[in-house]
Amino acid sequence: MDRLAAIEIFVRVIDTGSFSAAARYQGIGQPAVSKAIAQLEEWLGVRLLLRSTRSLTPTEAGQNFYSHARRTVEYADEAVRAARGAAAGLCGRLRVSAPVCFARLHLVPQLPRFLAKHPDLDLELMLDERSINLVDEGIDIALCMGALPDSSMVTRRIGQAPRLVMATPAYLERHGTPAFPGDLQAHQMVIYTRDGVGETCTFRQGTSEETVILRGRVSITASEGVRAAVLADIGLTIASEWSFTPELISGAVVPVMEDWALEPIPLCAVFPTGRLVSAKAREFVSFVESCLKPRTIELAA
Repeated sequence: MDRLAAIEIFVRVIDTGSFSAAARYQGIGQPAVSKAIAQLEEWLGVRLLLRSTRSLTPTEAGQNFYSHARRTVEYADEAVRAARGAAAGLCGRLRVSAPVCFARLHLVPQLPRFLAKHPDLDLELMLDERSINLVDEGIDIALCMGALPDSSMVTRRIGQAPRLVMATPAYLERHGTPAFPGDLQAHQMVIYTRDGVGETCTFRQGTSEETVILRGRVSITASEGVRAAVLADIGLTIASEWSFTPELISGAVVPVMEDWALEPIPLCAVFPTGRLVSAKAREFVSFVESCLKPRTIELAA
């Protein structure tokens, strides 16, 4: 048995979710895939997959083996690419986790040029705002906005977005426009939250600093919900410029209190600890950087 080939076939089975899809991916027959998995299980002395007529599920041993086996396949691919030089195109599968709103507004519309540049690369884009375990879920890159909870992770800062106080013109016409941080206490705030409590924001103007505890009747745990609430004229919000880029350009949402600055929100690429950062991961990060250019937008007058 060619152990490396069998390991790669096992990884493809997990990635694609079936023996037939893995066979098509590898360009071999389905019986060859079944035989490779059986030989691998016999060699390891453990069951790797639970098979039924409708599903294919890795066992606990299979899941543990997959996380290491996938890394082995990545190292082998990198070795081949290094030997062939720059002429070797990117191929295989790339799994990326990204915030829903950011990906919808800034990444997905520009994906055609990335896919056209790398026709042999398959992209799996997992859109979620929860914290995930990169190794357990087989993620190559996670795009994270804001502070990172685990300082041991391998990260690369891609950019940062200004935080703005924003509302629709209709809301401001009815309720007035705040000029100072303390004025926010008299307004309805749409608060992005993960735990249901208010947010504390520190505003700076020159050497002056003012901290405000934001309160509002509506708190939402997803950026898309915050967008919908603001566009429904419910209230003001404090969010990254990236969350409302189209509306800021069109004037559907306008920034207020622009002479008061807030700490910007960083965007980082996070890689699994202990894993080689592959060429395709690096290329995707470069693509994300290009999506953010120009780094500032022209707001509607």
